[in-house]
Amino acid sequence: MSDGWTAGNANEDASETRGWLVGHFIDPSQGVRSSKDVEVKWANHPLGDKRAEWTSDDQRTTLVMLVSGKFRVDVTGGSSTMSKQGDYVMWGPGIDHSWEAIEESVVLTVRWPSAT
Repeated sequence: MSDGWTAGNANEDASETRGWLVGHFIDPSQGVRSSKDVEVKWANHPLGDKRAEWTSDDQRTTLVMLVSGKFRVDVTGGSSTMSKQGDYVMWGPGIDHSWEAIEESVVLTVRWPSAT
């Protein structure tokens, strides 16, 4: 890592933060990965992995994008199953959600702002 930039591997660098690579909860010693503006998560989900409980009253905007596999996101008022690389689901503040890995999946999540 150097002043103002970094490089690494998402699987390794986010292993101790539940997949979160960027966000307000990243120690400032990690440089540009510490951000109050945005959160980025790289997640490897085994078949059948799911968020059993729904989120409640999250006031951020979220984008979930499929890298590989088959992954369903349930949101207030609907559901979408992503099956093709690049498929995404996006929702705004006040929309609750849950999810399930229909196949072994890799997803990238971007959420903003980071600190609420």
